[in-house]
Amino acid sequence: MAGKGESWLRSESAQGYALISPPFLYAVLLLAAPLVTILAYSFFQDGYLTVVHEFTLQNYIATWTDPIFRVILVRSLFVAGLVTLITVALAFPIAYYLSFGLAPNQKARWIFLITIPFWTSYLIRVFLWKVILGYNGVINSALESIGIIGPNGLIADPLQMLNSVGAIALTLAHAYAPFAILPIFVSLEKIDRSLLEAGQDLGESRWRTFLRVTLPLAMPGVVAATLIVFIPTVGDYVTPELIGGGKMPMVANLIQAQMLPLDNRPMGSAIAVSSLLVVAALSLVFLWLNRRFLKVGK
Repeated sequence: MAGKGESWLRSESAQGYALISPPFLYAVLLLAAPLVTILAYSFFQDGYLTVVHEFTLQNYIATWTDPIFRVILVRSLFVAGLVTLITVALAFPIAYYLSFGLAPNQKARWIFLITIPFWTSYLIRVFLWKVILGYNGVINSALESIGIIGPNGLIADPLQMLNSVGAIALTLAHAYAPFAILPIFVSLEKIDRSLLEAGQDLGESRWRTFLRVTLPLAMPGVVAATLIVFIPTVGDYVTPELIGGGKMPMVANLIQAQMLPLDNRPMGSAIAVSSLLVVAALSLVFLWLNRRFLKVGK
């Protein structure tokens, strides 16, 4: 038995388990454990400055019967969908140009330029958009300098761009643009160029070749970009708080209000789990629709 144990320790399976064990433990401690904790807290009762460890479903009943939660959840899903649509629609042409419009020796340079926003903190980028869109910000100052805004201009008062869904969507679209460009670029790079040449040799126009060959083959990257942008955008807290001024709260702001100011951790946990389930269900539906689209395309 000892000999078998020693031989197993020297096998490829044991080496593989040893290789993946550090990231696996990291994922369990920093990802799974918080989720399990939140799930457990959602079934507890809230007491005065404490949590009563008694099972209850009242938190979920109160969450789903609260019209404020439903309104904020719908707003969060709408903003996330809008941001995803804008980001992916703008990212695809950029990724297409990087893959098909540049020489191979220039692609690395452009990819490097796309990653420059990651050099600064996400919080700093949000503050910069607050400066740009503010009442006395860059845009309004520029319009005033050229006479569009003013007593004799086309617009009398400076534009009020902050505290709106459009400002939140614009800020989030800028923040998540690199996350959408890169996976689409990778999918486009994997496309065999001979397939495109074969389509054109068969008499297809470049547009029909794009619709029937390029786009279906690039869909894995589009799907990845969509999920990468949509999922974290639903739970974004900083942008609605700073750009929306707290007047356009999203679901993360509601969770924060329950967890900290109201000190109702079970209710905040129930809201978090409910939102997680809704986003997971929508993501699965999107993946299913994408598979149906690919089957129809074939």
